[in-house]
Amino acid sequence: MPDDEAGALNAVERRQLDVIRRFGTVGALLLAIGSLGAGAAPVFNPVFRIPVLGLFSRMTTVSMAFAFTGVFMIVLAWLGLGRLSRPGRVRVMSVSQMARTLAMWIAPLVFTVPSFSRDVYSYLAQSEIVARGMDPYTLGPAQALGVDHPLTQGVPTVWRETPSPYGPLFLTLGKAINWLTGDHVVMGVAMHRLLALIGLAMIVWALPRLARRFAVSPVSALWLGAANPLVLFHLVVGVHNESLAIGLMLVGFELALTRMAKVTPDGPFPPWQPGELRWYAIGAAVITLGAAVKIPAALALGFLGVMIARRMGGKWKHLFLVAGGLGVVFLSVLTAASYGSGLGYGWVSTLNTASTIKSWMAPMTALGFGAGGLGILMGLGNHIDAAISVARVFGTILGPVIAAKLLYDSFRWKLRPLTGLGVALGAILIFGAAVHAWYLLWAAVPLAAAAGNTRFRTAAMAISVLMAVVLAPTGSTFDGRVFVLPYTYVAAVLATLVALAVVWRHIPRTPGDGVTSGTP
Repeated sequence: MPDDEAGALNAVERRQLDVIRRFGTVGALLLAIGSLGAGAAPVFNPVFRIPVLGLFSRMTTVSMAFAFTGVFMIVLAWLGLGRLSRPGRVRVMSVSQMARTLAMWIAPLVFTVPSFSRDVYSYLAQSEIVARGMDPYTLGPAQALGVDHPLTQGVPTVWRETPSPYGPLFLTLGKAINWLTGDHVVMGVAMHRLLALIGLAMIVWALPRLARRFAVSPVSALWLGAANPLVLFHLVVGVHNESLAIGLMLVGFELALTRMAKVTPDGPFPPWQPGELRWYAIGAAVITLGAAVKIPAALALGFLGVMIARRMGGKWKHLFLVAGGLGVVFLSVLTAASYGSGLGYGWVSTLNTASTIKSWMAPMTALGFGAGGLGILMGLGNHIDAAISVARVFGTILGPVIAAKLLYDSFRWKLRPLTGLGVALGAILIFGAAVHAWYLLWAAVPLAAAAGNTRFRTAAMAISVLMAVVLAPTGSTFDGRVFVLPYTYVAAVLATLVALAVVWRHIPRTPGDGVTSGTP
């Protein structure tokens, strides 16, 4: 049942929503408290000297138990929220109710110590390199700033010697932040979190609009694409620039479709509408700005071009014509961003910087480890590095091939272009050299607005929950202290069960599930 035809929540369901909201908000507060000792704090941690709050930085295990309890509570609250936003229900929560819930959960997380990753400290150091007039695409923080600089000290050791992999727009914004905050790490982190929140606001704005265009429940799209725990943990708490890049990509896609006429494979194909070409150019320009933050956003131009070509008549000549037009916009905006920033196109040579990390989450890297380990067992010698290199080359080819096939299927009307975009981004990143939890959002967020069936929703929910609960908030490995994790998990599970038992008595019950027959 479309969202517009579903009824509003009744009094009992509104009470359920109220309990779910509060449960998630308490979880967010616990995560914020736990981050004081378990987060990826700066080297010179100002919290250490604050009475009472400083105790958490001295009790890492206790802090991690707080943080994991918050993680578990937020995940459970999100699952409960999903029940009230499931497509096909007789009554579903509204977009405004979802937005208010999201605001309640985000409010405490804004004040957390960066967690799950230390990338924000790399942002600060690389932006300082730009602010000093040096080239961040040839120099790492240690070379440009010195190993004793306070911004360098926050950068993980593995990244101190590597140049920046980020686009010129992001580093220009980072330079402005460093001009404002100088070497003040806390204020710098706060400003970068503001950028992440702006990106999240773009996602929240674009998702329901795109969902309506592709006949998907807007509130369900917000639930999966914006309220997702991975979004909260890695874009808000982790302060990743994926938020800004994905936000610009989705906003650009929506703006480009503002005047697009609806067509079918058999037509009719109406003439250009007033302002239609202008909105295509504006949308493409905004998508390109997203690519100037992180390059994967550029793939959206291909699927946008497919939609425009299909609207023109769906012939190959239309596709080539549109590709040329979008190519001009892309190169013009990207050149303006690159040379306007004073950085040029040096960022192109650093796009594979992440490949220096051998991530167990990357399937191709894991395949290389497995093949190399098998060779050792068979007495063939240690060829793990060579096996990883070969596997990565295969992945580098496989990802783009899958993306090309999805582009073709979208052009032939076999696939929704936004669905193709999500799957293509997922394929390129999953088969890349390195994979992190927040990379999954490149696929999950677009798909939330285009793939509304129950099977996808269930699979995405399961993957999101798994990735949300297995990663520790420290943003580092546990070499030499793995024993800490079992204690924190057990303590967090027990605390979460107690919290669940407390609220369970206050959740009113409704007969049935409020789902219409024939729900997909």
